[in-house]
Amino acid sequence: MKIDVPVCTPPKTKAKNKFIFEKKPVISGECRGCGICAKYCPEGAITIQKGKKTIDYDLCKGCGICARVCPFKAIEMVRR
Repeated sequence: MKIDVPVCTPPKTKAKNKFIFEKKPVISGECRGCGICAKYCPEGAITIQKGKKTIDYDLCKGCGICARVCPFKAIEMVRR
């Protein structure tokens, strides 16, 4: 399966725990643990534990790539 992912080069920030973008990803109950979002996350903020995803918001920059590549639409970008 080929997925087109736009290149996301967010500006650098020194503030830890601060999203660069205005939205953050939230995983819904539709998650099936396929791992595609974790594979494409440029920051390595998504981990898989027992088939479910966990987002480390200390690493996440809010770029939204995970939401775009999820085949089940289980990740939604919401205002922080």
